Amino acid sequence: MKFRHHFTLSEARPESHIYRSDGVSVRLDFFRNILRVAVLRDGCELLPTWSVCPGSSVCPLEGRDKLSTDGFVKEAPVIEEGNEEIRFELCGNRVSIERMNFRIRVENEKGLLYQDRDGLAYNFDHELGDGSVHFTRRFEGQKIFGLGDKCGKVDKSGRSFELGACDSMGFRAESSDPLYKHLPFYICENSAGAYGLYYDTYSNGRVNFGEEHDNYYEPFNSVRYEEENLVFYLIFGTVPEILSRFCEMCGGTAGVPEWAFRYCGSTMSYTDARNSDEQLRGFTEKCDENGIRAGGFYLSSGYTSIGDKRYVFNWDRDKIPSPKGLSDHFRARGMELIPNVKPAFLTDHPMYGMIAGNGWFLHYADGRPAVFPFWGGMASYLDFTNRGAYGFWKDCVKEQLVSNGYTNIWNDNNEYDVWDRDVLADGFGKELPARLIRPLFSLLMSRASREAVTEATGCREPFIVSRCAVAGTQRYATTWTGDNLTDFRDLRYNHFQAMTMALSGFVFFGPDIGGFAGPKPGRELFLRWLQYGVFLPRFVLHSWKPGEDPTMPWLYPDLMDAVRRIFSLRERLVPYLRKGMDRCIAGHRPLVYPVFLDYPGYDPESDAFMCGDSILACPVFDEGAQRICVYLPDEPEGWRLRGTGAPKSGVSVIVGCGPEDEPVWFTKGERKMP
Repeated sequence: MKFRHHFTLSEARPESHIYRSDGVSVRLDFFRNILRVAVLRDGCELLPTWSVCPGSSVCPLEGRDKLSTDGFVKEAPVIEEGNEEIRFELCGNRVSIERMNFRIRVENEKGLLYQDRDGLAYNFDHELGDGSVHFTRRFEGQKIFGLGDKCGKVDKSGRSFELGACDSMGFRAESSDPLYKHLPFYICENSAGAYGLYYDTYSNGRVNFGEEHDNYYEPFNSVRYEEENLVFYLIFGTVPEILSRFCEMCGGTAGVPEWAFRYCGSTMSYTDARNSDEQLRGFTEKCDENGIRAGGFYLSSGYTSIGDKRYVFNWDRDKIPSPKGLSDHFRARGMELIPNVKPAFLTDHPMYGMIAGNGWFLHYADGRPAVFPFWGGMASYLDFTNRGAYGFWKDCVKEQLVSNGYTNIWNDNNEYDVWDRDVLADGFGKELPARLIRPLFSLLMSRASREAVTEATGCREPFIVSRCAVAGTQRYATTWTGDNLTDFRDLRYNHFQAMTMALSGFVFFGPDIGGFAGPKPGRELFLRWLQYGVFLPRFVLHSWKPGEDPTMPWLYPDLMDAVRRIFSLRERLVPYLRKGMDRCIAGHRPLVYPVFLDYPGYDPESDAFMCGDSILACPVFDEGAQRICVYLPDEPEGWRLRGTGAPKSGVSVIVGCGPEDEPVWFTKGERKMP
């Protein structure tokens, strides 16, 4: 009956219960600190997951059963099966579930922690439209953290966002949506504590945390997405514990080589130039001239050009006569090159016909490749859910890149702008609409690139980068926050975006320092961006500013003394960051993060943030400012400005900091780093 679904016990095991109503079942799985809920429609196939892979589990290439319990620590709570309610305890919380419409309620000693919305919280019989729907109660004063690279302030309460990923060059970091990540995970903090919710899907949708109101219901949060079956994880603990448990549940984070923590250069202008080889080699000379130690250089896609277009895996020999000679030149100077690769092949690509003939593109029902606008032409996306296409990509990486000395891969433009319901993916032999798994292709692309490098070289820690990401991408690749805008206001909101990334399970990331799109950064903005970026895991200046000089450390020659001081600080930070990264990987925690994770009650919107567990970084984001006011959280060891002076704690301090001064940062107590 519409709007009234009474659930009865269908199957019971110590760690799992299944309940049935007409045409739908709800499965509960009990794990340590986690309750998994699956709302499954009869006759609707459940798609696999590539994101959830806890413990030492290995995710098969074709995905993992979304209801697998492998790798989880199972619990067996005592279940009270009442006539009207189901009751049990999990992680010190009292859980009750109404049999009518399966409304879940969670309480602890502080009060009501979580509750499904009154009325109908799930889309059991399409009463709430198509796809999956989940409504939860919105608590007064709730704080919301997470969702990937979402713009705006760190606390997302009161707003709504798209679930999806797109190429959003020049985005406004205060308001643009969607961006490059698809991550339906968030943490809600309220007066009774905190809980996390992760929705295991790659389909498009929308989340709402108070922007939407309905007179017939109590205040609510909501999640909607296209996939018909709903599987979500309710994670218990403090905010740091929830974040750690989510990261562990998704398989953790891959290691990063030490050189990647050093400054890495990047600009489209070098590889777009006809004398690309000369300009790239000139980069190493300019670093030497200016006393800057670089770890590498991101090789933008201009190296693949034929005419004025990009053709992935093609080497433009007019621009770069010897790809091997170029990589040898950089490596001899202690630098790595990270070449850009794209998953779309233009229809006049030399390999297009061969790929199409093998059926390796996303396609229509009759087998024709689907085509899309892409970089000045029409192109088809490689289908990474096709084993032949997956292997073809790996072969290309090995033959065109690794064999020439390029053992680090930059996976770009991989958001897969596919909206057409008629476009299909192979699905590893189980064909399905590609739009249901759009961002998954980026994870598989990163995995294929990583496997190609490790198989060809034996290296267990290659540096792989991906612009688009989903939960679990961290097992294969690092990321960055995309093609940002050069603007003072965007600098501050890029910081909020970084803190949001940290609260979403990412460890190694950062913005394009100086801004990718827009005007050349002014002198003050240039220095402020460097002062901020020096404390982030990814320290990369990257830009595309036609008609302007690229954003390089020597952009303003008369500022080089100040620039060198910042780069010298970065070099001193590298061992600290690398060791911190190793601890973060082991403990499933972020490397840079909001102060409140360590010191509850600290303002989540603060400009200050933690860099590792011992440095409080205090950047300046206001144009024209010459000093900042920083609150030093209560810390038994106290805080010392730049590691010197008498320690202070639990007080606000004012520190002078002009654009050409050394950044403001504090260390805990007597710690002598960096």
